[in-house]
Amino acid sequence: MRKLAILLLAAVALAACSQPGPPETPRSPVTDIYHGVTVAEDYRWLEDWDDPKVRDWSNAQNDWARAVLDALPSRDAIRSRVAEILEAETESYGSLAWRGGRLFAVKNQPPKQQPFLVVLPDPDRPDEANVILDPNEIDPDGGTTIDFHAPSPDGKRVAVSLSRGGSESGDIHIVEVESGERFDKIIPRVNGGTAGGDLTWTPDGKGFYYTRYPRPGERPEEDLDFYQQLWFHELGTSPDRDRLELGEGLPRVAEIRAQCDPTGRVLASVQDGDSGRFEHHLRGPDGTWVQLTRYEDRVVQAELASDGSIFMISRKDAPRGKVLRMARERLSIAAARTLVEQGPETIVSDFYGPSPMVITAGRLYLTYQLGGPSTVRVFDHSGRAQSGPQTLPVSRVGQIVALDGDTILYENESYLVPSAWYRFDPTSKRSEKTALAEESPVDMSGVEVVREMAASKDGTEVPVNILRSEDLALDGSNPALLYGYGGYGISVTPRFNPVLALWLEQGGVYVAANIRGGGEFGDGWHRTGMLTHKQNVFDDFAAAMQHLIDGGYTSPARLAILGGSNGGLLMGAMIAQVPERARAVVSIVGMYDMLRVELSPNGAFNIPEFGTVEDEEQFRALYAYSPYHNIEDGKDYPAVLFMTGANDPRVDPMQSRKMTARLQSASGSGRPVLLRTSAETGHGGGTPLSARVEEITDWLAFLLHELGVPYRP
Repeated sequence: MRKLAILLLAAVALAACSQPGPPETPRSPVTDIYHGVTVAEDYRWLEDWDDPKVRDWSNAQNDWARAVLDALPSRDAIRSRVAEILEAETESYGSLAWRGGRLFAVKNQPPKQQPFLVVLPDPDRPDEANVILDPNEIDPDGGTTIDFHAPSPDGKRVAVSLSRGGSESGDIHIVEVESGERFDKIIPRVNGGTAGGDLTWTPDGKGFYYTRYPRPGERPEEDLDFYQQLWFHELGTSPDRDRLELGEGLPRVAEIRAQCDPTGRVLASVQDGDSGRFEHHLRGPDGTWVQLTRYEDRVVQAELASDGSIFMISRKDAPRGKVLRMARERLSIAAARTLVEQGPETIVSDFYGPSPMVITAGRLYLTYQLGGPSTVRVFDHSGRAQSGPQTLPVSRVGQIVALDGDTILYENESYLVPSAWYRFDPTSKRSEKTALAEESPVDMSGVEVVREMAASKDGTEVPVNILRSEDLALDGSNPALLYGYGGYGISVTPRFNPVLALWLEQGGVYVAANIRGGGEFGDGWHRTGMLTHKQNVFDDFAAAMQHLIDGGYTSPARLAILGGSNGGLLMGAMIAQVPERARAVVSIVGMYDMLRVELSPNGAFNIPEFGTVEDEEQFRALYAYSPYHNIEDGKDYPAVLFMTGANDPRVDPMQSRKMTARLQSASGSGRPVLLRTSAETGHGGGTPLSARVEEITDWLAFLLHELGVPYRP
């Protein structure tokens, strides 16, 4: 039987290799006119996921991709190594919160499929952690994940948002910390893939303010993913009795974050879609809401202080950021005084993650961006610089957590050193590594990080971070993998990724580029890579590719590029604009038809970043670089693996379907163009460990094969 099974597998592999090509895709021409410009396309019919023909086509593409990927040489060996790395019994901790004298954390402990919520007495006693909620017990298949959690001020209860299948559509569950029992009723539609979600408790822990999306019947069905609002829930009452606090009059694509101070004041930060434009509203103890800032004030981050003042990061006349302080007695942006002036480095602002501005009893901690790497700077409440914590070279500072007094915990990692939590006491001016430190499942000794500058088309210097062996020969023969993103003001920072060890073990070079569109050098770096300036992003990445070639790191035949989401758009642009510069491309959950991306459920949130076809100038910029519209018939294109998730709430999978069809019909190189669609995942958040192993295995095996690198165990 074993011999027969082996023969059958060999036959399947041989059949896959001998197939003439991917499934045929029917053409159905459609024509639109934008501002007098006629635009034709053949694959709009692939947008309708409810059409059985589209599902059949997608399944056939998936079958074709699986046949090719499963037949790749050494795929099984590569999968074994990926699983060995990702399933190693390591421990890591994130999303920390100090409440009621205890530390709450989301713990990741492979081979468990999903991270889980724990509470521990302090960061030096992880062995005493108690599990509060484990999604792996709720859903053994790994389909349920924690979106976010929020402990009550006394640490006795914790609110947890849970979602399934990568949908990011999360419902709130209240859990008693001591018993682990569920308390109160589930509150639905608190988190979403468009604007995320948030929750903040009242000082007495008897209720909380939370973000909520409309429920069926409250809005037209097509608008259910919009109109995020802020509501209040009192424990022990029905969610049907919850009170709307903030929402009417806000933008249709409002994204809301809230915080509450010990006096009961609530500060709501509201972003207009993914625009980077914010307004801030304050609810006093009497229940009255007052608007503190408007979009034109350019306040991008605000935090409540224990003395009643409000600290704000402003980019008005300060593209790298300055800190303002608004006194409790004068709640006016005009009366706010500058506490920390703009400097040569960029103050980080982060709407979607933990705040990079942390206020303690007598200190102000700020995360600064250094063109990719980041660090922590410390000031007193008068704005005078103080001694700060130590950080690793070429590293990233993650979350900062205030403990008691002025002591903090801060997360630090680099490309070569795993994440660890350090305690900093400004009194002793010492940083001490705590027991919350991840152990590396791989050996990164002999690897060095080099930061070089690539010259873009307009002369802009673009940092490239190069991971290479210390004895690397610069003879152009090395397989190289270049990663980029370039959008939304998001900085590409040093992160420890043990899977890169597999690439480096094969003699590879890994490179991350800090291109425009990100926030590495402040607001100007982002703005010169958005809207009608988006082409700068593509020029920067193309320059990084050429830099690696000219520097002898690699050659076009040995260069692969990788990106996801906005980075998927980047990959599409590189395929269309400089196809001769790379041999293989992996593009994950990307957007490619830039003329119709705004029509998808999440598309309205992206208009501030990319623009709209309704504006003629923006349309012409979109059309000029839209990957889908700039593929040419008969041109030699690289080998491409498109990857998407059927449940993606952020980028409609139809983007990958249409781009795959167009490129398969046009490419004259004979190289494979594959579409891999996962039925159980979305944009990437909440992907189970087993699915991540398979995804990474597929793109690693694909790239090594296309670059002609025989895998060496």
